[in-house]
Amino acid sequence: MAAPGENLRINGDRLWDTIHEIAEIGPGVAGGSNRQTLTDEDSEGRHLFRRWCEEAGLTMGLDEMGNMFMRREGADPSALPVYVGSHLDTQPTGGRYDGILGVLAGLEVARTLNDLSIQTKHPIVVTNWTNEEGTRFAPPMLASGVFAGTHTQDWAYDREDAEGKRFEDELNRIGWKGEEKVGDRKMHAFFELHIEQGPILEAEGVDIGVVTHGQGLSWTQVTITGRDSHTGSTPMPMRKNAGLAMARVLELVDQIAWDNAPDAVGAAGHIEVYPNSRNVIPGKAVFTVDFRSPNLTVIDDMVARMKAGTEKICEEMGLQVEFEKTGGFDPVEFDEGCVSAVRNAAERLGYSHRNIISGAGHDACWINAVAPTAMVMCPCVDGLSHNEAEDISKEWSTAGAEVLFHAVVETAEIVS
Repeated sequence: MAAPGENLRINGDRLWDTIHEIAEIGPGVAGGSNRQTLTDEDSEGRHLFRRWCEEAGLTMGLDEMGNMFMRREGADPSALPVYVGSHLDTQPTGGRYDGILGVLAGLEVARTLNDLSIQTKHPIVVTNWTNEEGTRFAPPMLASGVFAGTHTQDWAYDREDAEGKRFEDELNRIGWKGEEKVGDRKMHAFFELHIEQGPILEAEGVDIGVVTHGQGLSWTQVTITGRDSHTGSTPMPMRKNAGLAMARVLELVDQIAWDNAPDAVGAAGHIEVYPNSRNVIPGKAVFTVDFRSPNLTVIDDMVARMKAGTEKICEEMGLQVEFEKTGGFDPVEFDEGCVSAVRNAAERLGYSHRNIISGAGHDACWINAVAPTAMVMCPCVDGLSHNEAEDISKEWSTAGAEVLFHAVVETAEIVS
């Protein structure tokens, strides 16, 4: 297929302005965003995105998980569409670029094609996947997981947030539950642009990350149960301190990750102790251990070692422990053809680039199971993400969107 000419460029200023306009919906307290999934702010952001897409001539499809599909017609309506997108939902203290960049860069692809009066053979569909973050309704990448057949829709509908509100009920409440059956759509290919969420590209001065693989992930929720008791009057030998046991397990998790460095990582980010009072020894600790590696055997070994070590710690302290797998996915190898389209686009446009493994989970990781898929990454300052201080430059966003544009348009095939 013919590649777009290197002179074809997106409007970087327009993309940048669009990103910061949507950031005014659900602003964070420190300059970032708080637009958690299925909240009123999420709904407002969706309405704005829909308006922008319709102004660009795109038509909306909406499935029963609230996934938004904004279609630009191709010359051959029967040709399978090329999909492009990411997610609009954020962490409670999220940045302005995580996910949002990928969705709005997809919109910019459509806008630029309109500006240049370019028609493609394949339709192009700009996508907003529901609940990628998983911060309100676990696990992450929930709706794309249902689309790919990893989760059942009924199971997803029954996910509850911290207040006991069901996913389906909240989806109905904000008015974004569609009628289209989830997963019925067939894709020619899927592309996702995302900030790296790590420090490698910036540290090496590289413009573009060509994502070849995605790390596998395993989330294990650990519940340690001891006994609440007074911190002042309970003798040391008679304590059943769940908080202390958790601290020892977290040290073990860190050691396991170091033993499998440099590719593997591990930590616990979600931690709760009960009753969480200043003068009460914790009687229960609940935390989620997050192990990641591009090697499935390594992940399985790390989880097994963590469980065995935790059981030993709790047995020695007279405590009870339970494990529950609350999320995870196997390592991903992205489609060679789509990856080549990304790499060729970077070279054609004169951007420095390198192969990279995604350390975070993305909707593309699930979609890769049902369609040829690849990802583009751009740097972010200090590798910081899931933080209101998350930052990128306009030049980085422009470079990422231009590589995305070329990869998508080459795959969708220019006809005029």
